[in-house]
Amino acid sequence: MPGSVRADGRRPRGSLRRGGAPWWVPALACSAQFLVVLDVSVVNVALPAVRDSLGFRSGGLAWVANSYALAFAGCLLLGGRLADLYGHRRVFARGLALFTGASLAGGLATTPAALLAARTGQGLGAAVLAPATLTLVTAAFPEGARRARALAVWTAVSSAGGAAGNVLGGLLTETLGWRSVLLVNVPAGLALLVAARTGRTPRAHRSPRTAPAPEAPAPGPGRPAGLDVPGAVTATAGAAALTYGLSSAQEAGWGAPGTLCALLGGAVALAVFALVEIRYAARPLLPPRLLRLRAVAVGNALMLLAGACLQTPVWYFLTFYMQDVLGYSALRTGLGFLPHTLVAVVVGVRVTPYLMRRLSHRTLIVTGALVCAAGFLWQSRAGAGDGYPGGVLGPAVVFSLGGALFSTPATAQVTSGVPAADAGAAAGLMNTAKQFGGALGLAALLSLSGDAARPDDHTAVFLAMAALLLATAALALLLPRTRTPD
Repeated sequence: MPGSVRADGRRPRGSLRRGGAPWWVPALACSAQFLVVLDVSVVNVALPAVRDSLGFRSGGLAWVANSYALAFAGCLLLGGRLADLYGHRRVFARGLALFTGASLAGGLATTPAALLAARTGQGLGAAVLAPATLTLVTAAFPEGARRARALAVWTAVSSAGGAAGNVLGGLLTETLGWRSVLLVNVPAGLALLVAARTGRTPRAHRSPRTAPAPEAPAPGPGRPAGLDVPGAVTATAGAAALTYGLSSAQEAGWGAPGTLCALLGGAVALAVFALVEIRYAARPLLPPRLLRLRAVAVGNALMLLAGACLQTPVWYFLTFYMQDVLGYSALRTGLGFLPHTLVAVVVGVRVTPYLMRRLSHRTLIVTGALVCAAGFLWQSRAGAGDGYPGGVLGPAVVFSLGGALFSTPATAQVTSGVPAADAGAAAGLMNTAKQFGGALGLAALLSLSGDAARPDDHTAVFLAMAALLLATAALALLLPRTRTPD
């Protein structure tokens, strides 16, 4: 990260240096973030076509989304720390290359196993890439109004990527087939890779309120040197096992031996991860000092809860609602998501930064969560007789408005006041909370929905989402009351 140094005191190659215009790399970072988030949702509209083409069994189809989300969530902390140690520009390029190559493999897959392996590779590449996109944005602007506007664009791009993925997925599936939703990443990734290799790096900014990070403990007995590979392995294993346990509960039941073993194994792996981070890691993926910051600890808990609704789950279940309940084609389903994209971008970029200078971040987060909950409550009452206006458009405007009010101040909370050398870890933690929340949320909500390949109980799913957003609003009251300075 900008301003970070290696153990030998030298700045890592590829880090941001002082000098240059601050706009160029944030523009590149937002473009890459759009690709990362786009790929979480772009396959959703294509899932019925994937099911029919490759012969996925009931329950296995959800892993087309979950394999990406789990690899992404499990390795984000490692990706953030890699960027801190070796420089964001270099790590950004490596992650982008892996993501692009895995997209090519997925587009050419001929079996369910090959597609799931490719989606896992995409998630790994995105996990290396995504933390750098956020830290490049925060590095280019000091804390204040300019950073708030930059974060608003970054979060709007993230929100728009999720909704736009459904539009693009529907268009491509209808015209070129489901493989095109993965192959489209290849030319886009190559173009960004060329830009990352040839572009000029902008000046890094550090807020005067940001204190330097304490030095990492020197390796010694019981403290392995180098990257925290044990932490990465235990975090990924824990996330995967917990999500698998939740998914298997739908078919085998909560008391089945396989379900219980997966849930217990996931809990043990995460406990080992915590022990490694606290006592043994020389360069922990998650420095314990970060969680002593109230805004970071509470803010990431909010991201976890909100991610269980606003990441993969909302797009997954709305896709099946429009296709199976309203009878829409893939293309019409994709176009049905346009209001989500437009509201998220317009409100997120034009309205939220203005409100952040006049209201506390906590007030906006609570308000956004409550508005989201109202939108999901409305969605839970929609049926086939409501058609598009009452069954999709109305709820979309409400919960997309709430999400746009929630996302930017929440992102500002979890990245403000973080030591410069821990910026990559903080970005990885935030993305982990969102993506892990999305994966766990999807798995848990599938247990309420009936058949995972054809969810039929949308009322229970969206009521559960509304309840989660109410809990999010209540938890947000624990945040410090801060406001973006003019």
